[in-house]
Amino acid sequence: MDSSQMAEYYCRMWGWGGGGVCQDEDISVMASRSDIVDEQSNVETYIVHLKKPDDRVFTQSDDLESWYQSFLPKPDDRVFTQSDDLESWYQSFLPVTTADSNEPPRMVYAYRTVVTGFAAKLSAADVKTMEKKDGFVTARPQKVLPLHTTHSPNFLGLQQNLGVWSSTNYGKGVIIGVIDSGISPNHPSFRDEGMSPPPAKWKGKCELNSTYACNNKLIGVRSFIRASDEIAVDDNGHGTHTASTGANVFGNANGTAVGVAPLAHLAIYKVCSLGCAESDILAGMDAAIEDGVDVLSISLGRFSDTFSEASVIVGAFTAMQKGIFVSCSAGNSGPFNLSIANEAPWVLTVGASTIDRSIRATALLGNTEEFDGESVFQPKDFPPTLLPLVYPQSNGTEDYAPFCATGSLNNTDVKGKVVLCDAGGPVTRVDKGQTVKDAGGAAMILMNQDYRAYTTFADVHVLPATHVSYADGLKIKAYINSTSRPMATILFKGTIIGANHAPMVAAFSSRGPNGASLGILKPDIIGPGVNILAAWPFSVENKTDTKSTFNIVSGTSMSCPHLSGIAALLKAAHPNWSPAAIKSAIMTTADQLNLDNKPIINERLLPADIFAIGAGHVNPSKANDPGLVYDIQPDDYISYLCGLNYTRRQLIVIVQRPVNCSKESTIPEAQLNYPSFSIIMGSTDQTYTRTVTNVGEAISSYTVEIFPPQGVDVSVKPTRLDFSDVNQQMTYQVTFSRSTGGMNAISAQGFLKWTSTKHVVRSPIAILFE
Repeated sequence: MDSSQMAEYYCRMWGWGGGGVCQDEDISVMASRSDIVDEQSNVETYIVHLKKPDDRVFTQSDDLESWYQSFLPKPDDRVFTQSDDLESWYQSFLPVTTADSNEPPRMVYAYRTVVTGFAAKLSAADVKTMEKKDGFVTARPQKVLPLHTTHSPNFLGLQQNLGVWSSTNYGKGVIIGVIDSGISPNHPSFRDEGMSPPPAKWKGKCELNSTYACNNKLIGVRSFIRASDEIAVDDNGHGTHTASTGANVFGNANGTAVGVAPLAHLAIYKVCSLGCAESDILAGMDAAIEDGVDVLSISLGRFSDTFSEASVIVGAFTAMQKGIFVSCSAGNSGPFNLSIANEAPWVLTVGASTIDRSIRATALLGNTEEFDGESVFQPKDFPPTLLPLVYPQSNGTEDYAPFCATGSLNNTDVKGKVVLCDAGGPVTRVDKGQTVKDAGGAAMILMNQDYRAYTTFADVHVLPATHVSYADGLKIKAYINSTSRPMATILFKGTIIGANHAPMVAAFSSRGPNGASLGILKPDIIGPGVNILAAWPFSVENKTDTKSTFNIVSGTSMSCPHLSGIAALLKAAHPNWSPAAIKSAIMTTADQLNLDNKPIINERLLPADIFAIGAGHVNPSKANDPGLVYDIQPDDYISYLCGLNYTRRQLIVIVQRPVNCSKESTIPEAQLNYPSFSIIMGSTDQTYTRTVTNVGEAISSYTVEIFPPQGVDVSVKPTRLDFSDVNQQMTYQVTFSRSTGGMNAISAQGFLKWTSTKHVVRSPIAILFE
């Protein structure tokens, strides 16, 4: 990687930029949030975790908040009297402020469900004082996390009145909670025609002003942005997009706007603005759990060394304990390994893939060569006449000219010409076009970065443009250097359906192995996340007379809600399935082949490895009838965490109660009853067990077939499972042994599958050699 690629890589890895794109300005913008750090007073927002006293029972949220307050330092001139209720317990942690004091409140949030603890404005000295109080566990400054559709339902095999949509009743009655940047309530994607009222268990709120209203589709909207008093209306588009699918942009990608689970209810929790502060995220999750959601869709996050320091993962543990399915984006830090986010086994971690639709814009060169790219902007009046083609060169201070950075073409003759620009650098893809336009250029060809290879984006450009692959960009550069009068134009061909290489893994999709737990394979699954069309809060076509506004966006943020919708369908069809059972059904039925019946490929058109696709590409119809599932009980995760050698303090943060691992049934991480295997292979044999539950035909028999990773022998006992009843469980053993092949390999992959007359239950195997 060159320096610009490394800069973008580290920017995205450390938590800035969403939708597959990182911008230099993101760092300074996020740092400007006044609710994160108060530099003058050296006070910042801390997440404080506590342990409830064994002899205390808290019955009211006010009681809990009072207890939280008790942990904050008190002014020297105040006498604080602690009462016996929960409120006093909270309050005893916090400073008491007089009514005429100008000091802002210390307490930011008092969490009731998602964690035992609170968020508060504290200094390092405050935390030192707090550490001496009985019940204190840990406190750390919060992080700011990054935010990480019409044709995609058809691509997934979801069709009206047929198949899984029909058998799951379109997700009717299921509540999906979206933790994101808010919503555009008046968008037609959230109309409630044909929707039933929310179920009786719903306890949420609609906190909108008189301009907007909730309905039977959009049943709850709340904001948890403490830096602003605004309602939860989306101000950047991300939340609206992840909560919906759309119809068309500039007349392209025409279709009927429909979600993955059309009859599911939506509850929106705004926790992001310029970034997503952990205290706000936890508050949104806290409310969603109490409100009664069935599925949580979270398209944000960052990678973590330990689960106890990742608020999304900690909050998801409580959600899982309460039977809530949590779907999370894998992150946009691909194609680099060890870049996965939201990597805990109790969440579904979703990578991104392409669909079989492109909005084609073809670069035609003077030598008659054509190179297909993409652009949403498809001007019908752009002439096919060849124009001069130029590639701006670096010149002194204008080092960013090849990137078409703002102002970099001011001294370059591009008027009336087609300009070839390099992707990357300190400017967005669309802003590159603005630079070309400002300098008088007629059109732009955008050449991909090397590591993005064949992953291209259909953007809403400001001038005629096309985004081509890196390989095609090199050929265009070679053509420019081969002639004294290079010429080119762009041919706009509209929406094309039927790309047989789909699904293809997106270059930006984060990859395993799972750095926080090598014994758990991540990502779990991939789903549509490239050039996804969905609702948008404002018109990208500058239309002022319509609310039907849509946009095309890419990122694992887009693939996550696809899987959230599929989970809602499965929840509607199988209300008694646990979150682990739903995840298992999704993973063990996933596809490994593309539309051309060949192995799924990556951004370089090579077979994608197991650390890019996990179990494979989601297949909703198969997931609805998986035959067997690998179920996990909440306490099983505690044994797993003990196997990771988590400390008592770390366990209290995650589990919300003291855990003594010496008294627990500690298991190695690969022993968790997960639908996949991730094995750290040394010289000694390793044996693990798995238990499957029959959710198919009562009387059924399954036989095992093994496809061992190179360099590893795999044996299974027994080799046949005979079931006589629904929900019957059976256990098998898998032994992994090092063999003579692949001795110099770093990793290897394989799988095993259980096959009956009707079902195929597939478990991927990842091997990491020591």
